[in-house]
Order: sequence, then structure tokens, then C-alpha cells
Amino acid sequence: MCKHCSRGNPNREKGVLNIMKSLLLLPAALALGGSYFLSQPKSAPVQAVRPAPAGMARVLTGDAAMRDWQTDAPGVRRKLTVPDLPKPFNTPSVDNGAHMVGRPEGALPTAPPGFTVTQFAANLDNPRKLVTAPNGDIFVAESGPNRVKILRASDGAAHPETTSIFAEGLKQPFGIAFYPLGPNPKWVYVANTDSVVRFSYHNGDLKATGAAQVVIPDISGGGRLRGGGHWTRDIAFSLDGKKMFVSVGSRSNHDDNDDEFHRANILQYSPEGTLDPNGNGFRIYASGIRNPVGITVQPKTGYLWTSVNERDTLGDHLVPDYVTRVKDGGFYGWPWYYMGDHQDPKYANGPDSHPELAGHITVPDVLLQSHSASLCLTFYEGTQFPVAYRNQIFACEHGSWNRAHRTGYKVIMVPQKGGVATGEYMDFLTGFVTSDGDVWGRPVGVTTARDGSLLVSDDGSNSIWRVAYTGKK
Repeated sequence: MCKHCSRGNPNREKGVLNIMKSLLLLPAALALGGSYFLSQPKSAPVQAVRPAPAGMARVLTGDAAMRDWQTDAPGVRRKLTVPDLPKPFNTPSVDNGAHMVGRPEGALPTAPPGFTVTQFAANLDNPRKLVTAPNGDIFVAESGPNRVKILRASDGAAHPETTSIFAEGLKQPFGIAFYPLGPNPKWVYVANTDSVVRFSYHNGDLKATGAAQVVIPDISGGGRLRGGGHWTRDIAFSLDGKKMFVSVGSRSNHDDNDDEFHRANILQYSPEGTLDPNGNGFRIYASGIRNPVGITVQPKTGYLWTSVNERDTLGDHLVPDYVTRVKDGGFYGWPWYYMGDHQDPKYANGPDSHPELAGHITVPDVLLQSHSASLCLTFYEGTQFPVAYRNQIFACEHGSWNRAHRTGYKVIMVPQKGGVATGEYMDFLTGFVTSDGDVWGRPVGVTTARDGSLLVSDDGSNSIWRVAYTGKK
């Protein structure tokens, strides 16, 4: 057994790999109305889209599904499959980071017909993860200034009525979760880059009433390095409240060394920070996941899902990022393999190639355009949106740097049937890139507000956007 497969298991027990015998890629389609022309008028400051004629509502596949931001528009659907993948280095690896500009005058993100997008909050400082408290308050991790902020607004309000700092003096906070689940939590958990802490909480608290209690003191922390040093940590609780999941991204792009100890995994603890009430360690829930930035538990089925950044430097269309239901014991290939038995060229035929892993790699459910930088995700639990959107996944694509033509910079919807992803995804919120290819917005966090609107944090414009359905149902 390779050392990475037992990495994160203090007892070095065998059996971390639990092979998935069949892939949950069930071809299906979710009809959500019209598609759009993809023209980008050169004179327009932001993306311009208009309804497509009848008969053009289809799923883009193959090369068409892989293309860049200029093919993005609300309603465009894509489905990438493993056979679509090119060979490594089919195109050069490039450094094409976002050229950030101020939000053009009057520019707003674009949503499908019937939806209205407004700026809910502005002048935030590096807003990242968003979570809705049971009483409707919006918790925001401002990771740059190391604090968690609360925005309070009446249901349907255009803007917050009060803003307060719940906790500060944290260390690159990201994940936020309430415990126990239900209407009356007693704790707010916060994932720093190198620890998980919790604060005593009662509904309506606008400021932590006591000091942080350290729950997990020894998570491997990260920096802010492009292509590695992944620093975000997310947390989620199982529906029965007995398991706490913590996501930990890799330190590197695709290295296999001691710096990766306890990394590129989703770890399982009890809410007290150990595997069980007797204080027995923790376990790997799933491994070989390069950077599982966002994790969440499906409210109806209890399945754990994640949104993942895959590796860079193999070309424009490798390796696809992904959204997937996480298999307990699943091994997703990093760093030696990707998307099943595709071997990373760095390890091909070498002493560290681990050929014994072939055939033991879990393939993700939904492949995304490569280098999209998929971050937070949530299940839409409201009733304001039309039925076709309810209980579906919304995920934020922060945007690429390692490809010649940009991808990401949008929010997507990932449809499922019976708790299983169909394999496709739909552009839901776009328009963060100007017609010249400059970037003014980068989606990070997403949550369902108590009134049923969708809130999206954007650390490019330091805003939170509110997406409400105002059309006919």
C-alpha cells in the first residue's frame, strides 16, 4: 500500500481504499427552459446574452463543453465525460491569471429569465464562505482580515439592516457550521487554516459571548500559493450529528512527500474533535482529493458532497475540476492518477508510479471545465425558485489562471435525480468577465437565505449578490 493511502490514518491500517464498482454517472437531462446566443459584442462592458431560438436548448458535450467564458450564459448546459479528456500537454501550460478591474458602471451578474439580481452587500473585505443561521442571519467568513461577520436583514430586504463582527483574531477562517443541527444550535464552529474552533451561540447572537474553544488543534495549515499551499478548510456535520467532516487540501500541485501528510483528504471526527467520545483519533473519510474546497451534506439523503480543484500544469483541458458525492473510503487518485486510471505523467513508469492503484480510483460524478476553481457549494432548500431548481446543487466557480482562455467566474447548478447527479451542469449566474476578458467579480460562497433567495459572495468586487425569483411559476 502506498504511503499516501494510509496517510491520515494514525494506526496505518489497511483498507482505506474502498473500490466503487460502478460509476454513478447516469445520463439524464433536466429541462430548465431556453438556452442563449453566446455572442460577445465588443462595445459592451459586460457579457451580453439573448434568448436562443426554439430548438437550441441542448447539452454541450465534447470539445464544445470545454470551451471558455465566451460560451457562458445562464441556461447553457454542459456534460463532460472521461472519454472526452485530451492527452497531457495537448496544449501548453500557461500562466494567465485574472486581470482584475473595478466593476463597470451598472454591471450586474446575469441570471436566467425570471430571476432578478441585486447587490445585497458591498464594501466587504475578502468575503468567502457564506452560511445562513437558523434565525436567518448571514454569517460571512472574511478570510483576509481573519474574522467572521454577521449580516442581518428582514426576509426579502434589499440590504442588511445591521452588520456586526461575530469573532475576530482568527487565522484565515473559511468553513462555518452550526451545531447541533436544527432550529436551536448551541455552537458555531469555524475552520481556520490550521485548526477548528467553536464559539458558544444562541439564536440571535451578534457577537461571540465567550472565547474560542479549540476543537481540533493540529490541522496541517496552508499558505496562499498559486497551484498549491491550499489553505481553505471547510466543515460539515452528518444529519445524525455524530460525524464532523473536515476538508484539507494539498500543499502542492502533485507531489508525494511528507509535506502532504494528512492532506488531500476529507477527515472524519466527532463534534468533540476526535473519532469517538472516547478520544480515539480520527479517520480518513476519503482520500486522493487534491483540494476539496467546499463540503456539504445533502439535507434529504445525508450524503456528503464536495467541490474540488484538481491539478494544474497539464494543459488547458486537464485536469477537470469536479463536484461529486463523496464515497466513504473512496480514493480519487491524487497525485498519481486522475479521473480513473489516467496516470499523472510525473509518475508514469517511475519508481513511485504505484501501478497497483490502477482500477481502484473512484471517478467523480460531475466533471467541470478544467481550472474553473470550484469553491463553495450548497443545496437549494428554499421554495421561492421554480420546482426544477429545488434541492439542486449550486456551486461557485472562482475562475482560472492555468489556461489560455478563461473558465469559471460563474455560479453553476448541478442537477440530480434521486440524490444522484446526472453528470451535467448548467451555467446559472454569469457576467463577471468583461467583453475584453477582464475580470471584475469572482464567486466564492453560496447560501440559501431564509426568504428563499440565493446569496453569493464575490471576493473580486467584495460584494454579496442576491438572486431572487420574480417571474411566473
